[in-house]
Amino acid sequence: MNLKIYNTQTRTKETFTPLEPQQVKMYCCGVTVYDYCHLGHARSYIFWDVVRRYLEWIGYTVKYVQNFTDIDDKILNRAKKENSSMEAVSERFIEAYFEDLRRLNIRDADAYPRATDNISEIYQLIQQLEKKGYAYASKGDVFYNVEKFPEYGKLSGRKQDQLQAGASGRVSGAEGEKKHSSDFALWKAAKPGEPAWKSPWGEGRPGWHIECSAMVRRLLGATIDIHGGGGDLIFPHHENEIAQSEAANCEPLARFWMHNGFVTVSGEKMSKSLGNFTTIRQLLETVDPMVIRLFVLGASYRKPLDFTNDAIASAENGWNTLKEGLLFKSQYGEKLGGWDDHEKPPALHSEAVERFQTAMDDDFNTPGGLAVLFELAKELRKEGNVLTHEGKTETPLKQIQQTWWTLVQLASVLGLEVDAEETSTDTTPGLSDQEIEDLVQQRLAARKAKNYAEGDQIRDRLKEAGITLIDRPGGETVWHR
Repeated sequence: MNLKIYNTQTRTKETFTPLEPQQVKMYCCGVTVYDYCHLGHARSYIFWDVVRRYLEWIGYTVKYVQNFTDIDDKILNRAKKENSSMEAVSERFIEAYFEDLRRLNIRDADAYPRATDNISEIYQLIQQLEKKGYAYASKGDVFYNVEKFPEYGKLSGRKQDQLQAGASGRVSGAEGEKKHSSDFALWKAAKPGEPAWKSPWGEGRPGWHIECSAMVRRLLGATIDIHGGGGDLIFPHHENEIAQSEAANCEPLARFWMHNGFVTVSGEKMSKSLGNFTTIRQLLETVDPMVIRLFVLGASYRKPLDFTNDAIASAENGWNTLKEGLLFKSQYGEKLGGWDDHEKPPALHSEAVERFQTAMDDDFNTPGGLAVLFELAKELRKEGNVLTHEGKTETPLKQIQQTWWTLVQLASVLGLEVDAEETSTDTTPGLSDQEIEDLVQQRLAARKAKNYAEGDQIRDRLKEAGITLIDRPGGETVWHR
């Protein structure tokens, strides 16, 4: 295997080798659960889902952990605004997260730790940092002393003299209470009316960055293979994770740091203030989930992804091509004859698999992988056209089966799968086979009586129902959905 991954920390593509043979430990920063997930979340979690699927496909066992931040100022502000509680807001949007992401065919992670369930682990980590001299208490807060960690900035490339006051993200506490402006909060003293936990430093709650360091260590160990997240997390969140974890554990936090690019809307940053903010559930009201997956995977994960009507229309066309190929067996299996559902699946098309893997091994090049899928789907479309117009094909059945099975398997690596209801013509909405046959005979009778207007009306009705008619020499008419 020659999988190469772009490592944000080294800014180069490196050959992937896990810490333990055939075992991959992977952590992805999850959402802060104060609102519905948006298109940027879809882009991120679709991609991490594909990373996991591909690693498993090439033979690795993957332990994938994704957290929920369920204590945060944004959650508390929403709870206050709604006269609700932190717990109620968190639960509501965690449930919404699963509803939205599962519709996109994103598989559940192996674990979804929550910050509030890991308070004791957070205490232990902060105390360890305090004993080693990396952390200090100040009026109920605890801060990380950035100057004590010489490698601070190695992920983002920022130097100490470039760090500005307030640059450390979600930090509370007066500037005078910190030794240096770039120090960040590990523990925040309780504010009146806010949830708080007892601690050696007084009642309070954890800082944002320490949560992930504690959860990674508890569930995956001191060092993991892949740490992923959006590009906006490189600094300060991931930089601070490194400082915390590596100071405490004296080991690298992650061998590979991966970050996906931003989503823009018609070239502009997506934001509520600009009125171009799109949640996943709003998008799914009008767009097929597989179209969204195809739209996301049609670009390199590290590049910006621009959401436009044209881009979605292109993805819809692409999905129609792939779906037609994926449904080939249910559409044409009976016409081919000898396609036994209980028969052992054929071997995959080795040349197509090799090209697919070559693309994906190059830093998860999903556009290159999709190109192979489209070639397979178009081969099947050609066979379908031959079967429709000529009633038979000269291509051996085994070859057609191999092409179809290869498409199905490779598409599943990218999470592109047809809804189960679409795989059987028995459940296809609209006209039944017998109703179609009756209308075809009515049309033939109308044409025989030279009532061409009625014949055209029947053809149009069938066309609206997704039925194509083909008139053959000798007065025969065949149809297909």
